[in-house]
Amino acid sequence: MSDIQPLVIAIDVGGTFTDVILVDGESGRRWIAKTPSTPSDQSIGFFTGLEKVTGQAHIDSALIRRVFHGSTVATNAILEGKGARTGMLVTDGFKYVLEIGRHDVPRKENLYTWIKPARPVPPRRIREVPERVLLDGSIERSLDAVATCAAIEELKKMGVESVAVVFLHSYANAVNEKAAAALLAEHFPEAHVSISSEVLPVFREFERAMVTVLNAFIHPQVSRYIGGLSAGLKQRSIDAPLLIMKSNGGVFGPRQATNQAINMALSGPAAGVIGAGVVAKSSGHLNAITIDIGGTSADVSLIRAGQPAMTNESEIGPFPIQIPTIDIHTIGAGGGSLATVSDYGVLTVGPQSAGADPGPACYGKGGKHPTVTDANLVLGRIPEYLLGGEVELDREQAQRAIVKYVADPLGMDLYEAAAGILDIVNNNMVGALKVVSVEKGYDPSEFALIAFGGAGPMHASELSRLLGTKTVVIPALPGILCAVGLLATDLQYDYVRTCLQRAPEYDLELMRRVFGELLTLAQQGLNEEGVPEAQRRLDRLADVRYAKQGYEITVQLPMGDVNAESVSLLVEDFHQRHEQLYTFCDREAAVEIVNLRIKATGIVDKLELSTVDSCNGTDAKSRSTREVFFSDRGFQTAPVYAREDLLAGHALKGPAIIDQLDTTTVVFPREIARVDAQGAIFIEIDHE
Repeated sequence: MSDIQPLVIAIDVGGTFTDVILVDGESGRRWIAKTPSTPSDQSIGFFTGLEKVTGQAHIDSALIRRVFHGSTVATNAILEGKGARTGMLVTDGFKYVLEIGRHDVPRKENLYTWIKPARPVPPRRIREVPERVLLDGSIERSLDAVATCAAIEELKKMGVESVAVVFLHSYANAVNEKAAAALLAEHFPEAHVSISSEVLPVFREFERAMVTVLNAFIHPQVSRYIGGLSAGLKQRSIDAPLLIMKSNGGVFGPRQATNQAINMALSGPAAGVIGAGVVAKSSGHLNAITIDIGGTSADVSLIRAGQPAMTNESEIGPFPIQIPTIDIHTIGAGGGSLATVSDYGVLTVGPQSAGADPGPACYGKGGKHPTVTDANLVLGRIPEYLLGGEVELDREQAQRAIVKYVADPLGMDLYEAAAGILDIVNNNMVGALKVVSVEKGYDPSEFALIAFGGAGPMHASELSRLLGTKTVVIPALPGILCAVGLLATDLQYDYVRTCLQRAPEYDLELMRRVFGELLTLAQQGLNEEGVPEAQRRLDRLADVRYAKQGYEITVQLPMGDVNAESVSLLVEDFHQRHEQLYTFCDREAAVEIVNLRIKATGIVDKLELSTVDSCNGTDAKSRSTREVFFSDRGFQTAPVYAREDLLAGHALKGPAIIDQLDTTTVVFPREIARVDAQGAIFIEIDHE
């Protein structure tokens, strides 16, 4: 862990493409590759990308010394409902904990049309067993072994592959859950088992049950997937640690990833935000709003003071996942988003997507309906090929699709219809950008917009204008920034336990003991990964709220003694954060400390961003021109630059197009694009 190894590879599997970057840590040389993802078996795309990039570099893959990986396998299993047949053991009387849920309609849903989503485990596969742990952790009734064994036999007969164990107040005392796990290991050894006291030892039965069930639901599939990757690497003589991206922006090893599969729920998008954080720091824009526009979705997040915003209250699809994650808001808006016109003449774009297969109409693989990519092609925003010519695009098919399904139904011409598709998808994405900025109390004008992903740079200027940011930053490798972000991650583990403290009589001794136990677990985890003491960082946090509130804010508590002074500082930080988020605070109100947390980080040596040569006052030379449509000006002749030709100090006056292997950047009229020392492009936005 302490020495940068000569060859390091990062492979990020997205919904449409798999991105790969191979870096020589000694020379700084890098090779990049993109290959279509293989949704039916993501490992195929993984190894195709690995072999493609090692072939480019002409190196023996056995020389690779570290493998980083971001995957959507867990995400897709949950969103598509294709996990394992899962059963559940619960405390007697709590069979319907999942069905009851929170007994309300999610705020973003329509009150009159919302339909409660089907739960991952139906009541018929849930069995109640006699046991009871009280709120303070005392055992009122030990687990009834006979009844539990009978319940296990019933689950076996149902063909259950995975079992979630969620007992009341097990976060306070896990003895009964562990006893149930032991019985499952004895009588149902082939089952995959998840217990809530290990997955999420906090209060709120519904959320704890849901996270544990989802972990059990995806556990077998993730286990097989990671096992297949490990075996495939071994077959290729790659004896290197496999480090898998977590939703919290860190990485963990295969064993932890298998047992805590739910922590991979936002694996891919989290890597992109980490990569954007590297760009933010190198560019001097420590406050940034990020948008990653891929083929099927757009992921937005916020970076403040160089650090990504975190949350403990994420969602995946319709399900809450109360685990530490980078605060990412995702919408169905990407290059493959389908444009459709309703019977009432309403044009919508997304969330349905053409995906990688058949893809947009211009791919010529059977896609009939127009997409955002088709609109960009027709308007001249992208060339008639992708990936340096590997994927040819058919402009005529894109035109026919837009005319048939959008222009004719709306009585528009081809170019108005294509521009309308982009206007709608851009406004959809701006709504998502406001969720992570304006709705969190931040002024977008104080932030830069970092745009990446295959489609991010071509939409960035319009999004910035609509949102109100003054600067757009396009990273040097925007189409594979998620893979680049993997190279900037650290090992990271989160430990949490409910320890409710009501003001003003905080039990400082109890807090010290709980923090001490969490620290012990954290140190054990870092020991198992072989992290040297000098490369460990431990952070202490707490979830805090006003008395009788139903939500908490996570605030950092400095390391050191837990005493009246440190708790007072914690409470004051909570007041300030509450005021920023909700425009008010009440320093006279009682403040409760709910959950205690330890974030353990094992620092992994980073590979620095490479620099580009200086232009030394010379002008950039374009390779060709392209006719590009702009809504307020019609078609304009724009010079086309190759990204690899641009040097530090080059300035381009819009309109201009910058093509590269993984994306195209559109510089609008009246804008100036400048290149920095790392090859990033800065566009100053004209808001007139």
